[in-house]
Amino acid sequence: MLNEAIILAGGFGTRLQSVVNDVPKPMAPVNQEPFLNYIFDYLKFFKIEHVVLSTGYLSEKIMEYFGSEFQEIKISYTKEIEPLGTGGGIRLAMEKCASENVLVLNGDSFFDVDLQVYDKQHRDKQADCSLALRKVEDAARYGTIESGPDNSIASFKEKDGHEKPGLINGGVYILNRKLFLEKTEAGKAFSIEKDFYENRIKELKIYGYEYDGYFIDIGIPEDYQKAQTDFKMFKYKNN
Repeated sequence: MLNEAIILAGGFGTRLQSVVNDVPKPMAPVNQEPFLNYIFDYLKFFKIEHVVLSTGYLSEKIMEYFGSEFQEIKISYTKEIEPLGTGGGIRLAMEKCASENVLVLNGDSFFDVDLQVYDKQHRDKQADCSLALRKVEDAARYGTIESGPDNSIASFKEKDGHEKPGLINGGVYILNRKLFLEKTEAGKAFSIEKDFYENRIKELKIYGYEYDGYFIDIGIPEDYQKAQTDFKMFKYKNN
């Protein structure tokens, strides 16, 4: 069972600056508490024991708030001195993990995935990487994904700005730690989506599983405001 997670919490939050500009985006207050709190509630429910927070911009705000333990979950930190991209940030954090498989999440979005089911799917396939996928009515903000047979991922499509339904990468991954460290270079900036998944789609066992759980990305002001209402009844609170 999964017991370690990496949360990417180093973004600048450029599109949210008009609303939140004094804390990193994952620390943006939702009903008077940081958005990250809700992610910790979710991880606690699924019995995650250790989280590595991958930080950068205003990292001290995150460290001061969460310390070395939160919600009975042990916390480690990495800090990017120079931006490393999603892939480089994950790799740096992966060095502080010890499990065979590690969960990876974005600190500015929430996708309600049943981690027990997801972990079983990943293990049953003996996957190198698994992605949680979500069908959305308007995929204009996101790149889309085409699934092949047997939940394998056939291709990644660039975002094209057209409003249409599509299957998107929900930003919740399970990665084989040993393989990821072997196949990537320490200290190098890279995108996990473009430079790892897409470049190695024929080489690695990459699978995608579609879930229909609640999904929100607070990266734009409209969705940040929506979270203020939606999270009043957050189902993982105080578990």
